[in-house]
Amino acid sequence: MMLDKVMNALETALNNWNAMFSSGSMDSDQAEETANRFEASFYTFIDALREWVYSMDNPPQTLDAFMELDAVKEMADQLPAPLYLNFETEAELIVERISRADEDKYD
Repeated sequence: MMLDKVMNALETALNNWNAMFSSGSMDSDQAEETANRFEASFYTFIDALREWVYSMDNPPQTLDAFMELDAVKEMADQLPAPLYLNFETEAELIVERISRADEDKYD
């Protein structure tokens, strides 16, 4: 099921997020690699989310409608506060059917 793919991608992103913050003993190269792994996994999650929304028979037409979906509420509840704003920004782009170029993604 497509939603399972989204949830698995979210779990991977959250695991990588947590790894970034438990990386206190890593050297700078390891810390950078961990951060890059998180960023890549976050956008894999966003891409899966986009694919899921675009596959809906009646996709939400507004950000508010999107954020009210039960599955989206469940995802948002799992996000650490610093990631929520990025999630909401990406959700708005998904609803508006705007795709970011790779160089426009957050650094």
